[in-house]
Amino acid sequence: AFGYTCKNIEPTATKFAQAYCSEAGQQAIRSKVQLLHCTTEYPCPYSEVNLAVIETMRLAFGLDIGFSDHTTGIVIPIAAVARGVRLIEKHFTLDKNFIGPDHKASLNPNELCEMIKSIRFVEMAIGNTVKVPTSSEIGNSRVARRSLCATSDIVKGELFNVNNLTVKRPGTGIEPMLYWDYFNKRADRDIKADELI
Repeated sequence: AFGYTCKNIEPTATKFAQAYCSEAGQQAIRSKVQLLHCTTEYPCPYSEVNLAVIETMRLAFGLDIGFSDHTTGIVIPIAAVARGVRLIEKHFTLDKNFIGPDHKASLNPNELCEMIKSIRFVEMAIGNTVKVPTSSEIGNSRVARRSLCATSDIVKGELFNVNNLTVKRPGTGIEPMLYWDYFNKRADRDIKADELI
């Protein structure tokens, strides 16, 4: 590894340090190594998991971070994916009553399938760092957004003010950002209460 052939590797701490510090060594680590966060208690109490350290490890080592989970259930691995881990290691068993320390904290096949399915949903939901309206939001905008609206009957020539102007759904009229622009302007027609301006 690290750019050396098996024939000329000297198994010494010095040679390892040289390989590790070399550009080829660092490239090999970045392409071949993933660091896993783990708390080695079976089962691990939720209060001792410390998922927040995942970002610390990512920044400190410059590697993708995985998570080796020893908690019961599927919640914590799903939360770890939401925090950006790229690899989950989770014990599974055919019977939680088998003899051995791992079975109680392991998932049965149905739970494992549910965890994987839930993780895939979370991966879809993570998205990216750009805040823009989604395609479904664009379709809902006319209903979900609001417009300038009369709170009471307004006669033609009456001034718009805090007592007769509000914002209500739907968003098919004048946008609420213009609320203050309409103050002390005169209505150009009669407007009924709850009618869009």
